[in-house]
Amino acid sequence: MAVQIVEKKAGQRRILEHLGSAHTEAELVALLAVADRKLHEGQGQLFEADKAPTAAPRPSGGAAVVTANRSELLWTVLADAYDRLGFDALEDEAFKALVLARIIEPVSKLDTIRVIDELGIVGPHLSTIKRSLARCVGRDYRALVAGACWAHVSAGGAKPVAMVLYDLTTLYFEVENEDKLRKVGMSKERRVDPQITVGLLVDPSGFPLDVHVFEGNKAETTTLIPVITAFQARHQVSDLVVVADAGMLSAANLNALEDAGFSFIVAARQSKAPAELEDHFEAHGNYLADDATFEVTRPMGAGKDRRERRVVWHYSAARARRDQQTLNKQIERAENIAAGKAPIGKHRFVKLADSGRDVDWVLVERVRAAAGFKGYVANLDPTTMAGPAVVAAYRDLWQVEQSFRMAKSDLKARPIFHRTRDAIEAHLTIVFTALALARHLQTLTGISIKKLVQTLRPLRTVTITIAGQQITAPTQPGPEAQAILDALPGH
Repeated sequence: MAVQIVEKKAGQRRILEHLGSAHTEAELVALLAVADRKLHEGQGQLFEADKAPTAAPRPSGGAAVVTANRSELLWTVLADAYDRLGFDALEDEAFKALVLARIIEPVSKLDTIRVIDELGIVGPHLSTIKRSLARCVGRDYRALVAGACWAHVSAGGAKPVAMVLYDLTTLYFEVENEDKLRKVGMSKERRVDPQITVGLLVDPSGFPLDVHVFEGNKAETTTLIPVITAFQARHQVSDLVVVADAGMLSAANLNALEDAGFSFIVAARQSKAPAELEDHFEAHGNYLADDATFEVTRPMGAGKDRRERRVVWHYSAARARRDQQTLNKQIERAENIAAGKAPIGKHRFVKLADSGRDVDWVLVERVRAAAGFKGYVANLDPTTMAGPAVVAAYRDLWQVEQSFRMAKSDLKARPIFHRTRDAIEAHLTIVFTALALARHLQTLTGISIKKLVQTLRPLRTVTITIAGQQITAPTQPGPEAQAILDALPGH
């Protein structure tokens, strides 16, 4: 919107001065204030002082100056959510600023000062940030945040059975040398840099409950028990169902969970599928409707650790189509290897024969018969959780993977440039807290945290000073921003 000073004489308008164009309400207020001052410059007083009519004083003299310009609405939305989750109990404004800034624009701790400054918010100095990071470790902020997270998910009252989902990822460091924590190991990102292993525990909606850091070469199966037992001790939980992927499946792990009083649902290894399915097919036929389940019992472990385990098998027609496509590509490669058309290498469908290498067609057919099936090992009684419910519970495991993706992409938990363990732990506590905040806001608004920030960040609140008087003008939210605010308590 253009703001101009015009003169009208004999029905004709003439532009005396073009003051500028306003793109927001705050800019419009500023330009109108400038126009008002220019219109009244040099005007004498029309009435004598004792005869002047009563009127509101008009600012005169002095230019209109923008004294503040800030993303107040976005900061307030994030700060309110932080307090609503109970994180304000930390009583550390610097830590709070680091968490909020990481959601808005995840950068280094030093560059965070620039982000907060661009938002127009009064933020902490670098020395204050360093002291806050030290307090984060010294006062164990992560335990306090984890306690607030559990209180949040338990706010509706005690649940008869608490279900938690666990998964593991790796975060790399752009350094050459290993140390006691940063080790080269099996990387989820196919990198050869030193890394750490991070275990994340979430509820079925993906809301984070706890995070643990392990050495980069730590085996997946050895991380589950420490995380779950620490969670139980921290929150005094007696009934707990742990859901994890096949990487956590070992007889020792499952026995330890059971001995600690936990229930579990873990993906079965597909290598066991052909034999178990063949036994079922021989007894009941090989037809199974889409989305149907059946159950078998499998012994797991050896010697005194051997226990019978319930396995729920689920059939999906869509999964069967995907499995068949993958299998056909594997068969094609196996045929090329057997025919000498592809480099010799280890392949599940290639066997040694008298004439050289050949395709193991018996194994191919066994695997083909298992297409579309996926198994789940559980120690829950069928009367407590039937087969379809076991499958549905495991399907929620994608929520952990999404939380990891959010932490790695939206919150940029990687790569990590800290060197000491305390600094790494503090960094992950900030990411963990920011992830809880992001998940909470996504649940309330139904949009991604990235979209929320992109929508609210441009809405600035401007403070203009004219002749000693201040005018504060917020940008009015558009339909998308208003929909976000309508979904949030107190807005």
